[in-house]
Order: sequence, then structure tokens, then C-alpha cells
Amino acid sequence: MARAVLHVDMDAFYASVEQRDNPEIAGKPVIVGGVDGRGVVAAASYEVRKFGVHSAMPMSTALRLCPHAICIRPRMARYSEVSGQIFAIFHEITPLVQGLSLDEAFLDVTESQALLGDAVTIARQIKGRILGVTGLTASVGVAPNKLVAKIASDLAKPDGLTVIEPSTVREVLDPLSVRRLPGLGRKMGARVEERGIRTFGQLRTAADSVLWPLFGRYTQRIRERAAGIDERPVHPDREEKSISAEDTFGHDLDDPGELRAKLSQLADRACERLRKKRLMARCIGIKIRRADFTTFTRRRVVAPPTHDGRTIAKVAHELLARWLTENPEQKLRLLGVVLSDLSIASQLGLFEDTPPHTTRLDAALDEARARFGSRALRRGNTIK
Repeated sequence: MARAVLHVDMDAFYASVEQRDNPEIAGKPVIVGGVDGRGVVAAASYEVRKFGVHSAMPMSTALRLCPHAICIRPRMARYSEVSGQIFAIFHEITPLVQGLSLDEAFLDVTESQALLGDAVTIARQIKGRILGVTGLTASVGVAPNKLVAKIASDLAKPDGLTVIEPSTVREVLDPLSVRRLPGLGRKMGARVEERGIRTFGQLRTAADSVLWPLFGRYTQRIRERAAGIDERPVHPDREEKSISAEDTFGHDLDDPGELRAKLSQLADRACERLRKKRLMARCIGIKIRRADFTTFTRRRVVAPPTHDGRTIAKVAHELLARWLTENPEQKLRLLGVVLSDLSIASQLGLFEDTPPHTTRLDAALDEARARFGSRALRRGNTIK
């Protein structure tokens, strides 16, 4: 039986949730992101996209393009709740679900067809179930592999259903802009077009002498992707690679005390997310962005792995202090805490030296916040 892969992508997910929850803004230009004008666009409704606004755009640029846009601060807990409903629908169809984010996933429905009908029928069922349960629309690509399914889901947004059969892969892909190739990136896409390569077909048939200076040892892989060749399986329950928390400030900061308080807040948020997922981190890092947008990262490996808030905050503060010593009198636009090299949390060993009261404190904080809200309790070092 030929493989059948779906890529399901919710339409303007964060913005659509906000419009659904607040009918007064339905049909209006909505931007979800930093509301102070210094953040970035996390999601843009289709009404605001008509003005050229898109995700990852600086909020200041977005507001210049659409000054009357309605700006809303992200509500990640709400989006996670709705995402859980959507992924529950996916798992009713197949155990082979590979989530890419809260609002998109690959599904391998090859074996599901015997019970549920062909892949197109299954795709329609999923779209209908999502609409019925959440009131939201999704776009679905149906194809023989992950790469082509992802391209297909983007061809008829919003509320689209695009089917690319194995026999028509080249016919559909060849005329498409190279900018639609997942993972190519804007800068590389521009470089490829500068060489006169504008379509998948041209990329697929270009000579090595043209592609090698661009892609080096990845030339053959790029050519295969342009031909729609992708043997990667759908990996269920994708492992979390990192957990982070970051904040773009309302104004550039250079006061060390204020920066330490901000970093403590971020460490606390990242640790709470870590513990909710029952994970521990072996690598603790910070992200620093100066006022001129230059970005730095610093990291340190710790042993044993930890989810202890005080330990993680201490390491983050030491990394920041060292950077500030090396880069005095710098104004910072953004700070972040990044926890990586993750593993499943286990009970502390008998001879490990993390104080037992620390984990009890974290547990008490998590319980209080779960019952009374994220700002119910705050550590003293998060207050300036």
C-alpha cells in the first residue's frame, strides 16, 4: 500500500482562537504578539494579512502597515488547551502523529485507510471534526510523503484541502516558486533566485556547477527535495529539544539589578514549563539581544540534570554577569532563558546534593499557580 501522509495546519491559529473567543473582533484585523510595539507578530489574522502583515514581523512594522489593527497579548495557556482538543482528534485517527507545534502536525494514515476510507476521506473527516469541536478551520495537504504534504497544505489556505497524488508530484511542484520549499529560508531563497532559479523544476534540473556553490554537500538533497522525494517517516511523540522563556522589553535596559530581576522571572517561567512536562535539563543557557539587534547566547552544562528553579536561576545569573563584565554599559532589548539536553525527570538519588526543600518549594509554587493563576506567588528575586 502506498504511503499516505497528511499535514494539518490550523489557519492563523492564535488569532483565530481570539476571534472565536471574542465575537466582537471576528472578521477584523487582529495581531497576536507584543502589544507594546517592540515585540514581534506571533500570529496575524487573514484580515490583517491583506496589509502585508505576517508572523515574525516586528510589531512596529506591522502597525505601520495596518495602524488600525487590534493587538492582543498571547494567551499560551488558552492556545495549549485548544491544541489539546485538536491533537486528541488526530490520535483518534492514527497513533502516528508527529506534532510540529501547537497548531500543525504530520499524520501517517496509511494503515488507517482500511477502516476509515481513503486519505482524502480521512482528511475531510479531520477538518469536519476540528470545526465541530473547536469552531476553527484547518488546511490539510494529502501526499505520499511529509515534504509534499507540507507544501500541499499551504497551497489553498485558509480552510483548504489539497491532494497531490504520487503520479502528479512533479507536475504540481515544478511550477511552484522555490520560496515554497520548506527549510530554504528567505536569504537562501533570494540567493537561489539571483542565480536565475525561480521554480522547483529549475531547481530540480539545475547543473551541479550552479547548485554546488549554493548548497555544497547538500546539493543532491536539495535536488531530491525539489523533485518531491522524501523518505522520512512520521515520528510519533517527537521529543522536546528545548524549553525557553524570553521577553522583549518595553524599553532598552542597562540597569544590572533590573536585568537580574527580569532574568529571574524568565528562569522561573522556563522551569515551570519544564516541570509541567516532567523533564529535566542538562544544559542551561541565556539569550541576549542588544539594542542594535545583535544576539548572543551563553550556555553551561550541569550535572546531574535538574528542574530546580534556584539552580537554573543561579547558573543563568552567572552567565549574564560574565557577559555584562565582558560587555559593559550595553543596553539590552531582550533576555531569554533556554533549557536544553532534556531528559525524563526522575526522583533525586540518595546522595545527590540538591537540597530536598528546593524541590518541595517548586512543587508548592506550581500547585499554587495552577490553582490561583501564574502570578499568585512570585519569588523575591523576580521583583526589582
